[in-house]
Amino acid sequence: MCSAQSAGGKNRYGGSMKRQRLHLKAPDNWVNDPNGFIYYKGYYHLFYQYFPYGPRWGTMHWGHAMSRDLVTWEHKGLALYPSRREDQNGCFSGSAIEVDGKLYLTYTGVRYEVVNPEDPHTCLDEQFESAQLMISSEDGVHFDNENGKEVIIPPITDPELGDRTHTRDPKIWRGKDAWYLVLGSTVKEQYGELLFYRSEDLHTWTFVNKAWKGPDYGWMWECPDYFETEGGKVLLVSPMKLLKNDEKEKNQSVCFPVEFDEETCRMEIPDEYSFIDYGLDLYAPQTTVDSEGRRVMEAWLRMPKVTEGGWIGMFCSPRVVERRGGHIYFRMHPNIRSAYSKEAAEGQQSSADGYMAVFDLNDGESVDIGGYVISRNGDHICTDRSRVYPGFEGAHLLSETPGLKEGFHLEVLVDENLIEVYVNDGEYVISNAVYGIGDRITCSRDTEIRLYITEETVE
Repeated sequence: MCSAQSAGGKNRYGGSMKRQRLHLKAPDNWVNDPNGFIYYKGYYHLFYQYFPYGPRWGTMHWGHAMSRDLVTWEHKGLALYPSRREDQNGCFSGSAIEVDGKLYLTYTGVRYEVVNPEDPHTCLDEQFESAQLMISSEDGVHFDNENGKEVIIPPITDPELGDRTHTRDPKIWRGKDAWYLVLGSTVKEQYGELLFYRSEDLHTWTFVNKAWKGPDYGWMWECPDYFETEGGKVLLVSPMKLLKNDEKEKNQSVCFPVEFDEETCRMEIPDEYSFIDYGLDLYAPQTTVDSEGRRVMEAWLRMPKVTEGGWIGMFCSPRVVERRGGHIYFRMHPNIRSAYSKEAAEGQQSSADGYMAVFDLNDGESVDIGGYVISRNGDHICTDRSRVYPGFEGAHLLSETPGLKEGFHLEVLVDENLIEVYVNDGEYVISNAVYGIGDRITCSRDTEIRLYITEETVE
């Protein structure tokens, strides 16, 4: 079918809604990086950077959401808030582990040395220091912010090792014989680096080694995430000012197939990287292992303006990360695909959770989804959101995959503020923030499009 009804209507997720499906959105105000993503005691826990006092970045807290299936989420309120000298100006990003039934959160605490007198939620000229802290919980929900925090890595004092200010975002994992932790840092604000630590007991950490690529790979590496898959080892990292063009954002998230030796913490990083998502809107990805042993990623969707519901910031659909040879795939999680199990009749309105459009594109064909255009140019899939995105200087409007090798099959998740284009089951993905999506689908040719919705339909 070359024309179909799609989603429209008022935002169903804004305000103080507790339950959200498929795309986890800010409960109100502002969210950014996913934190502490873990499957623990039968639930997926996703913490996130949260400013509870307005729809803007400010003093970071950790919000908390839980899900049984990665599909339906429930916001649980605040998990972490500033409460001691080392984190008095923010609980920055970090990760989670389970040890003997307890949930441990490791994060970066920030202390401003000079507070902006016109805005207590910011500092002047990036004059702050960063330490790494840990806190535990017996149930994954309740945390003793007043008495339960411990500094595990103090601010760095050796400039040859790393930066006192820009060292953050600990990701922790269990190795063969010890615990390991990686931090993102910078060398004299010239190029990004990784710092690797080892611990026997989670409390005393020893620096082991570092890894870097040089000035062409961003001046600081945020949100590092190292893990092993069946097909090989993977590094995700978010280099700041990676891109040199005039478009926003210059900070981007990339992935590398890597080699890593635990004993020496020596990491071999190739010269070539891939973006985790070619829409260039996703940032700060974090992974965990799901209930079936799959490596699963969440990432923050950067949004340019506050929604009508008064919130800003959301997360992509969960993706299974796989390495096959030198290529890293980001596949739609099976639970998400299963949620869209009901084929919509022609002209039927979609569910409150948006819809999934499935089609193949021949060369030169295009599909217009409410003003968002997906097209094929040779062996590339291209998107154009210029009609459904606010115009501003440097706005990134056009996206394009690298050359495809596995076909031109598309599964497109359409939500009110996010469209995700999965190409060839995750060979590449383009995800874009959108505003004002229309309620019709049109095609340049007689393209067969199937629409799938969730069981909870709009009458």
